[in-house]
Amino acid sequence: MNESPDARFNLTRRTLLEAGTTLAAASLIDHPQAARAAGPGDAATPAETLTVGLRVNGRRHDLTLDPRTTLLDALREHLALTGTKKGCDQGQCGACTVLVNGQRINSCLTLAVMHAADEVTTIEGLVNGNHLHPMQTAFVHHDGLQCGYCTPGQICSAVGVVAEHRAGWASYATKDVATAPALTDAEIAERMSGNICRCSAYPNIVAAIREVAEEGRT
Repeated sequence: MNESPDARFNLTRRTLLEAGTTLAAASLIDHPQAARAAGPGDAATPAETLTVGLRVNGRRHDLTLDPRTTLLDALREHLALTGTKKGCDQGQCGACTVLVNGQRINSCLTLAVMHAADEVTTIEGLVNGNHLHPMQTAFVHHDGLQCGYCTPGQICSAVGVVAEHRAGWASYATKDVATAPALTDAEIAERMSGNICRCSAYPNIVAAIREVAEEGRT
């Protein structure tokens, strides 16, 4: 029995992709530079570096960095400021939150070289001598932490939330954006929604933020 041409050569999207992948791999094997890695540790192709002046917690630091270094890695790996945590490393958990010029950002989503002219404040920089920041004190008072891993990011974000509220910034939960929003529990929850606590200490975190906001402490 003779096979039809269609039976002998059944081209599908899967077989086409497999064939393309095989050809691409074969071309790389024969490429003269295929065996040479482009990573930072490759002596044959050293990564380009540059000197970045970062002002962190009131002090200037001149760092020699790969330009692809995130602000998070610069803080942790080059300045040993390990209070800022690496959680998801994708901007989803908020554990790496720091303050840049008073505003909160996810330090894993930005490059260190972008902040040469900025003032960066980490959880270590909130302390005034031997005195905790009011937000740190409130977190302790209201038991706003359990395992503590997310706490530095939570506190930095909370400091940013209070500043945003005092500046009259609206949020998604604000009912009337034409007036200064009241810092309700719903407002705090919405504004802190980018910071995840796997221990679920959320009610205590809200209470801590409310205490600092209502007492007008900075």
